[in-house]
Amino acid sequence: MVSLDRFDIFRAVVEAGSLTAAADRLGLSRAVVSFNLKRLEQELGVTLLLRSTRHLALTEAGEQFLQHCVQVLDAAQAAIDAARRDQHQLQGVLRLTTTPEYAQLRLIPALEAFRARHPALQLHLSTSPAPADLIPERFDLAIRLGRLPDSGLHASELERHPLCAVAAPSLLARLPSADAADDPVQLGTLPRLGYPRLADVPVVAPDGSDALFATNPGNAVVRVDGASSLRAFAVAGAGVTVLPRWLIDDDLAQDRLRPVLRQHRFPQQSVYAVYPHSTQPSPKVRQLIDFLRGWFVTLSLIHI
Repeated sequence: MVSLDRFDIFRAVVEAGSLTAAADRLGLSRAVVSFNLKRLEQELGVTLLLRSTRHLALTEAGEQFLQHCVQVLDAAQAAIDAARRDQHQLQGVLRLTTTPEYAQLRLIPALEAFRARHPALQLHLSTSPAPADLIPERFDLAIRLGRLPDSGLHASELERHPLCAVAAPSLLARLPSADAADDPVQLGTLPRLGYPRLADVPVVAPDGSDALFATNPGNAVVRVDGASSLRAFAVAGAGVTVLPRWLIDDDLAQDRLRPVLRQHRFPQQSVYAVYPHSTQPSPKVRQLIDFLRGWFVTLSLIHI
């Protein structure tokens, strides 16, 4: 019988792109990885990988086997998870992804508390401003902010935070008065920042009419692809923008940023845990989602 350990080694080699990188990921020597890969090919009677001094390439048989290999490993892990479900013993690896800012300021303290409850569980956290493709990149869960596009993903809301239009005091000093910061026309004379990753924000004007706050206006003096950079440019006085309160609470408290358009009602930004519709969430994913919901509810009560 072919060992599932060799399935796992083969998948690791493909995902890592080299025997050395796979060995580092698995905590094995390169020689052990190479030996098991050769034995797997011998047991199957096919060549799975074409090796050269610079890179590895899957053969046609390797491509087909990889698909079945992943399915078998996932099914085996699901069976293990199911067997342990009643004992609430979470083990193995949980791979998740989110933005760098949200990870640092909101998620990591919660993940550490969750990990402390399940010391046998390994957490692999990847951060990127751009949304990851869950299935090809093999993430179990993604934490995403804002409106979600229609997709094959199941979304579960974790928390909500208000959005706030802000500018630095040094920039607002260009206006004729403090009240001018709440006037869209006068505020429009100041430079704007662009953030293409955030959709235009619907707001309600003081007279009850609907309006949009453009997050990536055509006249933006600076455009960025990350919330940290957007915040830094705002604090530096480069332009007016909109940011979630969780990211700028300290800046508002220290008067590094000030709210503008205070008579306009800005919406709240939802934070979602998402996973593919095509797969049933594992006990690890379900328990983490439930834990995060409770964690954020507790935080909100503490800060009331």
